[in-house]
Amino acid sequence: MQVAGGDDDHDFERTCVDRARSGEKEAFAALYREYLPKIHAFAYRRTNSRELAEDITAATFERAFRQLDNFEWRGGGFGAWLFRIASNELTDHYRRQQRSRGDRGQMAMGALHTPTSVDEVGHIEDGNENGHRIRAALATLNPRYQEAIQLRYLAELSHEAAADAMGVTKPVMAVTLTRAKKALKKAMDTMGFEEVAP
Repeated sequence: MQVAGGDDDHDFERTCVDRARSGEKEAFAALYREYLPKIHAFAYRRTNSRELAEDITAATFERAFRQLDNFEWRGGGFGAWLFRIASNELTDHYRRQQRSRGDRGQMAMGALHTPTSVDEVGHIEDGNENGHRIRAALATLNPRYQEAIQLRYLAELSHEAAADAMGVTKPVMAVTLTRAKKALKKAMDTMGFEEVAP
């Protein structure tokens, strides 16, 4: 999936954003209808909770609406910006959750899970036990690494669109992803997850 990949998509988005900035609510509603299923699916893959995915999705669109005047056009368009907001909402959620659980809670969660592979990060599915392990480990990473993994693999943005969403160049995105995957593997090892072949 590539968000807003063609010229027609960008024209549609530009028109809607310009009209929404002028106060036309139906224009923002059109963007909402276009991206609602994509943002919800992204949040669900990250959380494995319909209720939490709905909360993250609602917070994402509320924040996008409030900050629409701050939106700047980049290569990834409105969609990449929206996924970045969703990624930040997810990171904030897990940061708050991690603080409330503490290190012991994370270690206990890790002890309940069986081995998985860092390479499976793109395949977090409903009811997938490996997905639970990856989510737990991902929540322990620094926000920048969480954002890189979420945008590239969970939002399924292209490498270029993910880089645009993070506001970095493609080479910086490649380095960040490499480091993020190493940090994820280390977090999984620390939490007692053994890596197995995919």
